[in-house]
Amino acid sequence: MTHRARFENSAGSLFTDGLRGVLAAHPDAAWHDAGFVARRTPRASGVAVVSGGGSGHEPMHVGLIGAGMLDAACPGLIFTSPNAVQVAAATRAVDTGAGVVHVVKNYTGDVMNFAVARRLVGAPDGDAPAVATEFVLVDDDVATEDTSGPGRRGTAATVIVEKICGAAADRGSSLAEVAAVGRRAAARARSMAVSFSACNVPGSDAPSFDLPAGHMAFGVGIHGERARDERPATAAEEIVTDLLARILPGTGLGSGDRALVVVNNLGAVTDLETGVIFAEAVKQLGERGIEVARSLVGRLVTALDMAGASLTVVPLDDELVALWDAPTSAPGWPNAATAPSYLDPLAQSRPDDSADTGEPNVWLSDFVGRVQRSVDELTELDRKAGDGDFGTNMAAALGHFPLPLRGTDGEVLDAMSTSYLVRAGGTSGAVFGTFFTELGRALQADGAGFARGVRAGLDAVVELGGARVGDKTVVDAISPAADVLDAGGSLADAAAAAAQGVAATADSTASRGRASYLGDAVIGVPDPGALVMSWLFEAAAAGR
Repeated sequence: MTHRARFENSAGSLFTDGLRGVLAAHPDAAWHDAGFVARRTPRASGVAVVSGGGSGHEPMHVGLIGAGMLDAACPGLIFTSPNAVQVAAATRAVDTGAGVVHVVKNYTGDVMNFAVARRLVGAPDGDAPAVATEFVLVDDDVATEDTSGPGRRGTAATVIVEKICGAAADRGSSLAEVAAVGRRAAARARSMAVSFSACNVPGSDAPSFDLPAGHMAFGVGIHGERARDERPATAAEEIVTDLLARILPGTGLGSGDRALVVVNNLGAVTDLETGVIFAEAVKQLGERGIEVARSLVGRLVTALDMAGASLTVVPLDDELVALWDAPTSAPGWPNAATAPSYLDPLAQSRPDDSADTGEPNVWLSDFVGRVQRSVDELTELDRKAGDGDFGTNMAAALGHFPLPLRGTDGEVLDAMSTSYLVRAGGTSGAVFGTFFTELGRALQADGAGFARGVRAGLDAVVELGGARVGDKTVVDAISPAADVLDAGGSLADAAAAAAQGVAATADSTASRGRASYLGDAVIGVPDPGALVMSWLFEAAAAGR
């Protein structure tokens, strides 16, 4: 594994430079020279809430400063706890006389420094009076609950506790009450994280741990700690099943209960991936009779650029729901759901694109089979010449067809064109769907109308996108084949002309489609769309 370059002026200045930018985008947060960040417009009365921890987990903690959440946060260096002097200064600064609650992650450095800070502020300091404090320890990570040492680490449930405590403080609860409701939320909160790669810590010349290709770290930590369990990557359904098996026992949840579910992006996975995890969690909890009454999916507690996610489950009652739903101005807090999750099946009505009646259609079966076997090849070609989705689009359009295809040429081509238009989408769906529509219509009207259908398909594709020969598109294969057929040439001659057209695309730049953005970088790579079209003519020459 190689170390990833990052946006920085230097590894040593990433913390200060990055924090400077975060604060510039957070107008209600101000830096204090004692080493903490606090609200520029402090609360006038009531209990204050302070948290903190190593940087590299943004938006936790600095991004969660605001009305309804944190009054101050103490950022440490990358993955390093803040020191006791920072925490004590922040605590004194935000105290209104009603006391301060500390939200502390269960890591040795955090626990010790917050404890020392509470001792420091527990006595007067010159003109500054003593500050009454309480703390909530967050220890939700089940990956370390059976190890010697401090036990479960404090991870994604930290932001949940910060939200609950901040809302309780804003409603006017006392110091003891804010701490009590925070502890109640933390007591049965359980989390676990999975990653497909390690993070890259600034200043290090290698990732924080090595992971074999195609494997995942099951139970990884938010500071780049490797997992004791490294296993081959599996489907998301199985991952969530295993996560819930570890998480649920400590929550005490059962049928008829309500839960808060948080899927947290550790830094470098897509929203679609976290969406898959959340959908699986909702489905599997629902099968147990557990309602996902509230939810949060997003980047809350990151581990720099780790390609992973964590799953957190917390039991809910009416009070916790009300505190969760309370507003906050913290810029790092998303517009969290305030209603139960409903898993939409995303059922989509599709026209009938089957072709499973009548006699086997040999040549079109050969064509579709070749495309089905070549998805990886087509993906790799498009990765070099476009945006990498062509193979996926071909699989979406033709992958579901059982072989052999059955029916007349017109019937099968009609089914194929419908499938391209409905299932593939994008440019590929429109172009191939249009071509097969015209070819199918010609063959339905006249079984000998292949040449006429190819010309009609070519004209429709040109009208649709404006491509011409030399633009590095499907036209480079279809046009020479159409010319041969119009002149009375054989299907074999048409296939040879199409193949020559494909070869020519390797020597040209693209003028149409996303490949046109790449300029000379696509020289030497044949157009995958033209290649597939040439396969159609080869199949027709061999078996029609």
